[in-house]
Amino acid sequence: MVRKILHFDLDAFFCAVEAQRDASLRGKAFAVGGRPDQRGVVASCSYPARRFGVRSAMPMATALRLCPDLIIVPHDHAAYHEASHAVMARLRDLTPLVEQLSIDEAFLDVSMLPQAVETVARRLQATINDELRLPCSLGAATNKLVAKIANNVGKAGAQGDDPPNAIKVVPPGQEATFLAPLPITDLWGVGPKTAEKLIELGMHTIGDVALWPEDDLIRRFGKHGRDLARHARGIDERPVEPVHEAKSISKETTFARDVRDGAKLRRVLRRLAEGVGRQVRQSGLRGATVKLKLRWADFTTLTRQVTLEHPTDQDAEICAAALRLFEQNWPEGRPVRLIGVGVSGFEDPQAEAPHRQLGLWDDVDEIEQARRLQAALDELRDRFGDEAIQRGSDL
Repeated sequence: MVRKILHFDLDAFFCAVEAQRDASLRGKAFAVGGRPDQRGVVASCSYPARRFGVRSAMPMATALRLCPDLIIVPHDHAAYHEASHAVMARLRDLTPLVEQLSIDEAFLDVSMLPQAVETVARRLQATINDELRLPCSLGAATNKLVAKIANNVGKAGAQGDDPPNAIKVVPPGQEATFLAPLPITDLWGVGPKTAEKLIELGMHTIGDVALWPEDDLIRRFGKHGRDLARHARGIDERPVEPVHEAKSISKETTFARDVRDGAKLRRVLRRLAEGVGRQVRQSGLRGATVKLKLRWADFTTLTRQVTLEHPTDQDAEICAAALRLFEQNWPEGRPVRLIGVGVSGFEDPQAEAPHRQLGLWDDVDEIEQARRLQAALDELRDRFGDEAIQRGSDL
């Protein structure tokens, strides 16, 4: 069977959600992100803003210099997650084979549907446009690699200030022909260093890579050389994987001004640990490794981690480990620019909860009571927001 793979991407997703909530933003140059006086960055920007050179991940202060009339809209992550959930539900209504890559991006395998892949793409786009009022673009091909690149090409060819809402289809058998004229930097796995080496050898397009002897690419680049040769010819046999294993879950914050107050740093650390713990529980995971991240005023970054005796999803255990790392690695009074907490080392989410080895003085009732309290706090925050319950020490 010839596979039918879609790459789905919401266009300027955060901005599209904000324009739904405030119609006055439509057609305006605006960006979602943090304030420039607090070292904020651009999380998403409207297409009119892009005409001025504004881009995602750009410091907001730089964006304002490029576009002095730029409207800045603060994040509303709850709204974005709600909209994303509705979108992904529509995708899974179409096929169970949905590999979600991020809050606004996914692969779909629609090979089992009888309709032509372009027909499926247009119907899906119409569903998202009409039912959720969100613009989206799709690339269609026989594999993930070409579908992703097709979507990028389709969006790049859009004109004007409106979201692309593009569809680009690469017919079966045309993969190598489609890729051939594109620059080598469009190929997965070709970063700046690899591109530099390929250009030194005289390869500027994906077609140049496809024509190069595979044995020589393997000799020069190892296993990566084999992948380059196959990908340049449009070969990609990876399946669409509905379950995407999380490697780590983390949260961090950059301070508007460097912080040297230990009490404030500990409060922020506790808040971040609680946010990580909640996300770990929502993902149905338990992790055994807790990581601390500190960035000093000179931008150097320190990371330290500790492995727990047993995997956990509890705020108190994550927080205690993070605070221990903090006390061991923060020279008192040293200014901190960024602080973060992460959990990794996840066990099999399908495995039963492990029977925790109790210590001599552990109280089974206290452990169970702590879990029930955590569940009650999660329910309150789900219903009334993250600020519904706070520590007395933080007030």
